[in-house]
Amino acid sequence: MPNLPEPFKIMDFKEMAKKFDALVYDETQTGDYWPLIWTDDSRKNFDQETFGIYTAMGDLRQGPQHNEGIFHESLATVGSVFGATLVGIDKSDQHGKNYVAMLKNYYNSETKWNIVMNNTSPEVAMLGGGYGRDWWYDVYPNVLFYGLANFYPDEKDYNEILRSVADKFYEADAVLAGNYSHSFFDYATLAPQDNWICKQEDAAAGHAYVLYAAYQKFKEPKYLEGAKNALEALLAQEDNRFYEILMPFGAYVAARLNAEQGTDYNYTKILDWTFNGTSVCREGWGVLVGNWNGYDVSGIVGSTVDHGGFGFLMNTYDTMWPLVPMVRYDQRYANAIGKWMLNASNALKLFYPYEMPDQHQSIPELKHHTKGVIAYEGLIKNSHFEQYEQIAAPIAIGDGPHWVEGNPDVSQFSVYGSGHVGIAGAIISKTNVENILQLDVLATDFYREAAFPSYLYYNPNPETKTVTISVGKQSLKIYDAVQRKFLKENVKGDFTFNIPKEHAALLVMVPQTAILLEKNGKLYADDVVIDYRYSEN
Repeated sequence: MPNLPEPFKIMDFKEMAKKFDALVYDETQTGDYWPLIWTDDSRKNFDQETFGIYTAMGDLRQGPQHNEGIFHESLATVGSVFGATLVGIDKSDQHGKNYVAMLKNYYNSETKWNIVMNNTSPEVAMLGGGYGRDWWYDVYPNVLFYGLANFYPDEKDYNEILRSVADKFYEADAVLAGNYSHSFFDYATLAPQDNWICKQEDAAAGHAYVLYAAYQKFKEPKYLEGAKNALEALLAQEDNRFYEILMPFGAYVAARLNAEQGTDYNYTKILDWTFNGTSVCREGWGVLVGNWNGYDVSGIVGSTVDHGGFGFLMNTYDTMWPLVPMVRYDQRYANAIGKWMLNASNALKLFYPYEMPDQHQSIPELKHHTKGVIAYEGLIKNSHFEQYEQIAAPIAIGDGPHWVEGNPDVSQFSVYGSGHVGIAGAIISKTNVENILQLDVLATDFYREAAFPSYLYYNPNPETKTVTISVGKQSLKIYDAVQRKFLKENVKGDFTFNIPKEHAALLVMVPQTAILLEKNGKLYADDVVIDYRYSEN
């Protein structure tokens, strides 16, 4: 990936997340294809109203007037509530509604699967969106739900749901006994299943993430055992089995287990599998690298081979979630993740119709319908729609018209993917140096022990750069986990530090009065770990 991707611009992701929430959760919005939210009173699984959000603008399967309003996907609803929460919006008390509570309807108790799913029931899923046929669709909603639940520990019924999901994943892992080579798993009958869809061994990463989060929350040893077993099943693979989104969560879990539980997993190949595009079933799945007609597209996640490359908005946002906090537990990857984040953060603007030049969009004449907050689903090199073949790469586009006959062109705008912008909004801030980002490594590090504010910075420039940040009024001593040393003590207000060319800094803001202690290879400040690999040679 380039050190200095061009054209260079980092969007204000936090502001975009807030605008998305304000518009999409406003039932009074008017105009073609608006509002994007509706009420579902089918009362599946829980005797309460819930809500739906369009997967894509104008999707003919969805909305209150189609299919009794019951078809909506947790990728859109849970994802957008999660994204808004990450940027500080309390979704449990908004507009007089508790959107967090309403998400319980995705917990499929009526089917006895007893996990959170992408739809509220099988008959809903038959309309599209996956149910018991495509494993990641069954596992990832639970990863999302666990992420969301981190912020609402007192929400009614949530703890029971979290335990049920963890129990099901633990039981499934025991049945699988290290063999995740299946298309999906029936969590009601506890039986693996195979069909025409790829074997999805990286479902093990999703199991591991949920089980380790459950262990941290409930402290039940069996969940730790299950997390290790699932991770080891993933590490036992000889080939790259990256399918959709779950693989990088395996790297995060491995880093945490090594740091917190004293394991010694060599998980470099999980990161290689995430990035290098060598997946053997879903051919080419990974992270794109390239420049298309003067536009650097490096960093976006998707197929590296489909029509010359086809990256996706949601996948790029969601890969940030595990990989940025991973660096906190293993700073060896600070440079790599810092550089990738710079590229990915820069390329994300190309999905947004008011950031991408019209000549590189499939439907620029329809972009006013997005009200500035809905992006295209994907970015492709060579169009798979005949009518867009003459557009020069990169092409902002979406698959909505493929999903159902008659879906309008506007369905290329991805509501579900755009709702995940809060992940980037929580992580990414700008500094005084245009191309050096401040990445909050705690923002998506859930179910963790106490930690001091910690930030990753990467300098892509060919010379040393001086960065100035504001650290507040409390007196601090600033620790750099990359250099494994304190940079300065008794710091208040603005703090200035240098980052060598093409290097990273991982700064921890330690109270000046904190007492330091080295124990078992870790560096503590007042019983809080500030470096998990302090004594590493």
